[in-house]
Amino acid sequence: MGARTHAMANASACISDAWSIHNNIAGLAEVDGAAAGSSYHAVPAAQFFDRMAAVFAVPVNGGVAGGGLFRFGDDLYHEQIVSLGFANRFGLASLGLKLNYIQYGAAGMETRDALTASFGGIASLTPALSFGAHVINLNQPIINERTGERLPTRLLAGMAFKPSEKLFIAAEIEKDLAYAPSWKSGLEYQFLKRIDFRTGFQLHPQAGFFGFGFRGRKLALDYALQFNHYSGISHQATLTVQFKRE
Repeated sequence: MGARTHAMANASACISDAWSIHNNIAGLAEVDGAAAGSSYHAVPAAQFFDRMAAVFAVPVNGGVAGGGLFRFGDDLYHEQIVSLGFANRFGLASLGLKLNYIQYGAAGMETRDALTASFGGIASLTPALSFGAHVINLNQPIINERTGERLPTRLLAGMAFKPSEKLFIAAEIEKDLAYAPSWKSGLEYQFLKRIDFRTGFQLHPQAGFFGFGFRGRKLALDYALQFNHYSGISHQATLTVQFKRE
């Protein structure tokens, strides 16, 4: 979640910012000041797919702590997630752990909930090359006691290449244990001092992405557009505020 990563086809395994609480939790370790943000993803052709999220991150003794809220859907069907996480850097690698309280609700049906754990890491292989991986729903909790249905585990791993201060290239593969893998790739280019251009592409399912961002000293505004054959064009906007820099 977050329009910056969304514009890059959500290839976020090696991205470090306050929105890492909803992506690879290890990226939270690079946040150097208290930050908070909110985001909204609108799907005009299918409003029941709309999503909203909020995050906060704050450096503490021993690392960086953060939290996040996420909501998907409408009154007919919705998912809500509350996340708390912690990450720290150890030499050339960052590691993070996150707990999620997930609630599923549908009209006329019993509300179900579960507590899950996610773990991630990012390693700097060279000054320009990094590798990231994280596991979502590591503990596979049971979500339906009657059927024994469990929340699926998802594995994500990716590489990032930064040949210059202005160019960032990322690629990632995502594997749900029950489905075929999905491939994501994205690019971010700083074409003005405070303005970034982004684009990306995803396979399985196929989708194209485009976006841009403005980065001030304490305020960041990001926009992303997604197109696929199922839901058409969707839009996402994100506002992130940096309260303090060390």
